[in-house]
Amino acid sequence: MNMKKGLLYITLGLTLFSSGCTHDFDEINSDPVAVDGTRYNANLLLSKSQYQYANKGYAQLLFQSMWPQLLASTYNYYSNGDKYVASSGIIGYQNQLWNDDYRGASFAYEMITLAKEKGLTNLESAGTIMKILLIQHITDCYGDIPYSEALQGKTNVFTPKYDTQEEIYTSMLAELETAINAFDPAADKLTSDLFYGGDIAKWKRFGYSVMLRAAMRLVKAKPELARQYAEKAAAGGTFAGISDNAVCPTDNSTGNGNGTSSALLVVEDFREVKWSKPLIDYLKANDDPRLGVAAEVPPAGLADGTNSALAGNKDPNVQIGMPNGYDLAGGATDITKRSDYPGGTGTGANLYPLGKYSRPTTAVYLGRSAPEFVLTYAETELLLAEAAVRGWTVTGSAATHYRNGVSAALQSLATFSSSAAIPAATADAYAAAHPLDVTSTNASLKMINEQYWATNGLLFNFIEAWINWRRSGYPVLTPVNYIGNFTGGTIPRRIAYQSTEGSTNPVNYSAAVGRLQGGDTYTARVWWDGQ
Repeated sequence: MNMKKGLLYITLGLTLFSSGCTHDFDEINSDPVAVDGTRYNANLLLSKSQYQYANKGYAQLLFQSMWPQLLASTYNYYSNGDKYVASSGIIGYQNQLWNDDYRGASFAYEMITLAKEKGLTNLESAGTIMKILLIQHITDCYGDIPYSEALQGKTNVFTPKYDTQEEIYTSMLAELETAINAFDPAADKLTSDLFYGGDIAKWKRFGYSVMLRAAMRLVKAKPELARQYAEKAAAGGTFAGISDNAVCPTDNSTGNGNGTSSALLVVEDFREVKWSKPLIDYLKANDDPRLGVAAEVPPAGLADGTNSALAGNKDPNVQIGMPNGYDLAGGATDITKRSDYPGGTGTGANLYPLGKYSRPTTAVYLGRSAPEFVLTYAETELLLAEAAVRGWTVTGSAATHYRNGVSAALQSLATFSSSAAIPAATADAYAAAHPLDVTSTNASLKMINEQYWATNGLLFNFIEAWINWRRSGYPVLTPVNYIGNFTGGTIPRRIAYQSTEGSTNPVNYSAAVGRLQGGDTYTARVWWDGQ
């Protein structure tokens, strides 16, 4: 499907829905002049839900890019993520993922309803997978959330109960299995599909890959259920190569650009957001070819170094990651006072204090119409490697899956730009030369999940990198303990609930908070993240 045509679909006017807590829901859904299912192409809701899921913009930049220490920033607007200190925008961004993903889920729910009415089997299955992706995002970030009663404003449910995360995951996995099994290449065509252009075989592999990722979330909380569904996913058939990667195209000319890339082009962001020290150190320690395409040192001096039209130096030998938790305020936490501070570039009014720290390569990452990664072959192969390490029944050895995952991770960068292309032969040779450490289970798990962290970070899929860091504990990171932080000097493990839930849905909100050890805080652990 033509990308611009597909993205035009998601600019069309559609009634928006809430998570079920908005009290104008009944009025919205009883509009006598609204377009109903007999006249509206339900396929248009598929592209809406896909873009809504993929495009996270500032929400992931301000929190999840820096909590797992993939990016770092001295800019105070990023204090929420880099230093765990509330900045002026924290409430809005605390709410954003909740609001955006429930909006996306509302498109999926309505898609499913209309598909059932019209007998569109494949659209119903695709809608179910999108619903699960969106709901999983929300529950992974917040914990217990409305699910079974969510988005039921049409039936006057305005204060939905919060299902437990255990209930949600149990239901999601079963629903996934049903949806995947219902796909039929001979049935209805998906005509507004941004991921696969309606290819049902790819949708089935996508569904099993979503199942695998969901199953692996449960390795601590419910290992037998995790094993059951991971083995089902492996047997059913997850992604077979990088051509199966779920990638959402964007098009800034239609108002549907890449929110993350666009945010990083804001003057202050471009000047003060850098790759982190842990990530650059990891790439250097492993002689990773991605370092030479993903990172660049800005041109010297403030004027040229902050001009996004000018390319930087991509020589791997000069790359330096910036440590998290510092500022440029002149006090004890001023980054220029670190013993390993590399110095700035330029002099006088043209001094650029951060000029020697590596930034994401502009030509690769900062296109306003850059694609957004949803789920990749690299991720699924790394998860299958972990499943094999755990002794579960998956075809192929842990070492083979790990090698496949590493090679795919390197090759996937080309999706951003041809300038980031790492030839398959180079990627394969690198993966073969850096095999999985199989000396112990812990050594294997460490290596797999460090690679998963780096891979998702380099693909700008920061939310997934943070979620899997919580699940796996890798890499081992040193938390920031900046003065005035809201976590007691520990890395956040969830997002606090949407700020209005306590007043609009107080009984159910209070019940959910009561199930959190530590209450509605950034340090409380969701069910699958229990110690």
